[in-house]
Amino acid sequence: MKELTFATTVKSYAFDELPETYRQLVEKAKAMTRNSYSPYSGFRVGAALLLDNGEILGGTNQENAAYPSGLCAERTAMFYANANYPDVPVRALAVACYTNGHFTDEPGSPCGSCRQSLLETEHRFGKDIPVILYGEKHTIVFESVRSTLPYCFVNDSLQG
Repeated sequence: MKELTFATTVKSYAFDELPETYRQLVEKAKAMTRNSYSPYSGFRVGAALLLDNGEILGGTNQENAAYPSGLCAERTAMFYANANYPDVPVRALAVACYTNGHFTDEPGSPCGSCRQSLLETEHRFGKDIPVILYGEKHTIVFESVRSTLPYCFVNDSLQG
């Protein structure tokens, strides 16, 4: 038996310490929470993507009475980007969560399905996508989607 260790470096920033581009993305993600359709959980999530062409796109969580039929903010943003800008890589992603009348103190984290979907885009273009997770107390920045999902499954994994 051999033990393997997977390590991820994560940076934690005060909002005003973030690079200007990341602050703009966080502000867009925060604004997007207003468009969330979350009548069941009351947990509003907004996402913002910066594309290589300079476009900033947003997405929100969309709930459904049949919970599995809804979709997370990160995937609505990424799928919109991939559908409308299929040849343009994503440069960065920001996520913000709002509940009980305020943004969450701690950053929200993408679910496993979102991480896998985001990873597909990162792998497809061969470019790291920094993931910026906003919280009132601090903002966490992962250097890539892959770093949020250390032992991941990508198309190369299908080769056996």
